[in-house]
Amino acid sequence: MSSETADSHSPSAEAAPALRVLCLGNDLLGDDALGSVVADQLRPFASDDVDILNTSESGFHLLDHLLGVRHLVVVDTVHSGNAPPGTIYQIRDCDLPLPSGGSPHYVGLCEALALARKLSLPVAKEVIILAVEAVDCVTMGAEMSFPVRSTIPRLVSMVRHMMPPITGRRGSQAPS
Repeated sequence: MSSETADSHSPSAEAAPALRVLCLGNDLLGDDALGSVVADQLRPFASDDVDILNTSESGFHLLDHLLGVRHLVVVDTVHSGNAPPGTIYQIRDCDLPLPSGGSPHYVGLCEALALARKLSLPVAKEVIILAVEAVDCVTMGAEMSFPVRSTIPRLVSMVRHMMPPITGRRGSQAPS
């Protein structure tokens, strides 16, 4: 299954991947580039039943990436101010409270997951979020800060331990 094919996220896809790693962020916004770097470092370790996706999409656009998979790991940055930069949070989506009275002006990952479940869409039953406390995710052209950059090996290791062992590699098939 190729993560680039249009039907790889379809509920009718023949074999759902065992795991999808959804790395969120924007390469142009300093610490927000974390997801892209982690995705690039994970791809060599992904078996055929693991999707590694990187996107800068947000809101309802994330729905396509949440469907048709059994387990989902999300890698992202967060700026909560509750911990030092570079702190890694490991959270299950069910442990995050949704704000009451949602806003039509902002839809995040948790709201998209809640909507998918309410609509009985084939969303992952298990969602683990690995979020890193960031320094700056809004300055255009900024480089990734040292505290965030230094978490990359640990994040890659954490996700690799969640992946099934490699039995086949994506793209190893000869072209027809």
